[in-house]
Order: sequence, then C-alpha cells, then structure tokens
Amino acid sequence: MDIFPISLKLQQQPCLIVGGGHIAYRKAVLLAKAGAKVDVLAPEIDVNLLQLVQQSQGQYVQDVFSPSTALRHYRLVIAATDNNLVNQQVFAACEAENVLVNSVDDPPHCRFMVPAIIDRSPLVISVASNGTSPVLSRQIRTQLESTIPHGMGKLAEFSGQWRAAVKQKIVNPDERRIFWEELYASPLKEQVFNDNLDAANQSIQQALAEWQTPKGEVYLVGAGPGDPELLTLKALRLMQQADVVIYDRLVSAPILELCRRDAEKVYVGKARSNHAVPQEGINALLVKYAQAGKRVCRLKGGDPFIFGRGGEEIQELYEAGVSFQVVPGITAASGCSAYAGIPLTHRDYAQSVRFLTGHLKEGSPELPWSELVYEQQTLVLYMGLVGLESICEKLIAHGQRADMPVALISKGTTPEQKVVVGTLADIASKVAQHHIQAPTLTIIGEVVNLREQLKW
Repeated sequence: MDIFPISLKLQQQPCLIVGGGHIAYRKAVLLAKAGAKVDVLAPEIDVNLLQLVQQSQGQYVQDVFSPSTALRHYRLVIAATDNNLVNQQVFAACEAENVLVNSVDDPPHCRFMVPAIIDRSPLVISVASNGTSPVLSRQIRTQLESTIPHGMGKLAEFSGQWRAAVKQKIVNPDERRIFWEELYASPLKEQVFNDNLDAANQSIQQALAEWQTPKGEVYLVGAGPGDPELLTLKALRLMQQADVVIYDRLVSAPILELCRRDAEKVYVGKARSNHAVPQEGINALLVKYAQAGKRVCRLKGGDPFIFGRGGEEIQELYEAGVSFQVVPGITAASGCSAYAGIPLTHRDYAQSVRFLTGHLKEGSPELPWSELVYEQQTLVLYMGLVGLESICEKLIAHGQRADMPVALISKGTTPEQKVVVGTLADIASKVAQHHIQAPTLTIIGEVVNLREQLKW
C-alpha cells in the first residue's frame, strides 16, 4: 500500500488554494462541501471561485505566491496553478512547514492525493490510485455510484443515532459488530431507505430487546486454485464477516487479503512431512473457536471436499455440536486445466475424467492401476509431484502406452503459473529441468494435446 487513506475533518478549518482558475475552483468545491474555510492566493480569480470563497467565509488574496508566504496556520494547501515551477515552490514551502500539500496532476509534489469521491453523507467513499491513474479512479467511482443506493447516507445517519444505545446494551465489540451486520441484513435497511423511520426505530428496539450472545459457527470455504476472481460470492461474504480465519498453505496472498482485516488469522498449512498444525489440532482449533462464540472461516485452497479433508473437519464439528456451513470452491482440476487450455473431457478424446491423489493417508500412492489404463479417459493427479516417476512407471507397467501425453501445471491460475508438457516416459525428467515446484497438478490423457490450440 503506497498511500495511507484517511478522512480529514475540515469543518471551519483554514485551507489554502494557490491559483484562481477552473482547476482551483473544482478543488475549492470539494473543500467547501467539507465545511472548510477556503482561502485563495492568485493574481486573478474566477468569478465563481470568488463567490465560493466568500460563502465559505474564506479570503481572496490578490497576489502571486512567494516562498515567504505564511502557510503554517493552514490545515492543507493545494497548488492549482498552470505553472509547474510555482506549484513546486508551494510544495517545497509546505514541506518545510510540515503542512499537507497537493499539487494538481503532479504526484511527485504531493503529500496527499485528492481521491475520486462518492458522497452519501455522512457516508463518504473514496477511490485513489496514488496519482498514477486518476481517470481509472473516476471510472471505478462511476461503477460504484450505480451500485450504492443514495439511501446509504440516511442509513449511516440513522445508525449513528443509535450507536450509543447499542454500545451500552452490547458491550462486547465483536458481538456488537455481529448485531449491526444482522440488522443491516434485515428489513431495517429498506425501512430507512423509504423514510419509514417509525418502523425502523421499532425494528432496532426489538432487535436490542431480543439480542442474545451469538453462538459460534464454522464456515468451511473453498478458496479456489489461486486466482481471487474465482471466489464465489458467498465465499467472499463469509470471509468478510468471520472473526477468525484458519487458512492453509494453498490459500494465495491476494485471497487472504480479501478477508476481514481485523480478523484473527491462524496459519495451519501443510507441506510434505511438514505440518504446521496436525489435522487433529486443526479440528480442535475449529471447535475451540466456535465454542467461544466466534465465527470461524476455515479457508482451504481449491474445494474443501476434494482431497481437502473437509469431510474430516465437519465430522469433528458435528460430533462437538458446532454449527457449520460448507461453501464449495473451484477445485484445482477445473481451474488449473481451464487456465492451461486443457479440457478435461472431449468427445473425441476423453469421455470420463478421474481425480486421484498421489499422497494417501498411509503415505503411499498405491492406486488401482489396472482401472486407470484406459485410452478414452483423463487422469488428474493431485499431490503427485514427489512420486511422479513411480506413478508413470506403474502406469506403463500396467499397459498404458509410454507416449501418453502428460501436463504439469504448477501454481495454476496465478501469475506464477507454469505448464510443462511431456509424456509418461519423459515427464518425470522435466520436473528438475523446468524447476517445477508444488503445488502442481498432473493431467494425463490425450486432451493434453489440445493445449497448443486452446491455451489462452
């Protein structure tokens, strides 16, 4: 994060704009809406800008800027002239006085940025790009404008009126957050939007009277193979409301960033022969946090029910009497094969697909080899990188042809995705040659040959 977003309270605070033209006017409008006293320093001033200065109880000083201009008493300064040298002088003078300064369209000479703003006062949403792409920020603002009802401002104001009463009734901040989340999911939101405040007040009074300490719950969420855009809407919603996030090694950093920022995050990742927390310990953690009244997001790479031990975990929750939800995720087989341009089934090449794991509970990749040797079938092997050479040898020994195509997809769907194609006879030798590392998915079958046509 290159910039730190803050919201300044500028009511009756002196702010200076250096420059008297159209750009200065646009910035002055924003400052005036925030309640600031707007002073303008410029040899000439636009008539509309002058009127706005007077309305804000500010002053117009008809002069040119000089490094000796007194700036210390201003909360912030905006340099909005059409002279880059003057703007840079303003920046240098403000830096010397530790005054926040913005030079319009000149990011290197800015101590703060003016974001694109969505005004639903008292709710204010800003979008900033650190000065690199203001047009993109404005486009995002336009998209958000169409999705955020204008009534959100009324809802924020209504909530503020009840905040003290809710805080007095529900002392625990985690429980208080749950109360508000449940309230916003109730009819109260529409009641406020439609100015039916009597009904809204009755709704919140009833909710407070009936409030009870919430019971804990576990959300078993599939995070998909790595690309955050492959998350389901439900997964994202539950990730945002969880108090605790227990995540594994295959959850990518961009996905973890989408969880609630103040949630407690617990890493329980597993690598081969290196388990940060044994499975029994993970099960116990889920029960412990839920029984303490927490909403727990158990975040798993891929899909929790496909080689993700999700079934084992919810068995433990069931036996402990803990409520749970399961949110499917896009499994690695679907996501990685699609991103690599390899269809798992095809009428001409594969009428069936089989998901296998190369790492069983006993640690041995003993598989029903004779059942796997079938020409019109795709094999998808999870966690088979370490035993790949042995797996290929056994398939060949049981009758599979040595030139059957094989693809290795490392870190699929992420920017680090790497795909290596070979055959059963030579694919194991390519692992070291191409520096293939886990997590890697192995696809075996004629469909691999379609990659050259279908990769995107």
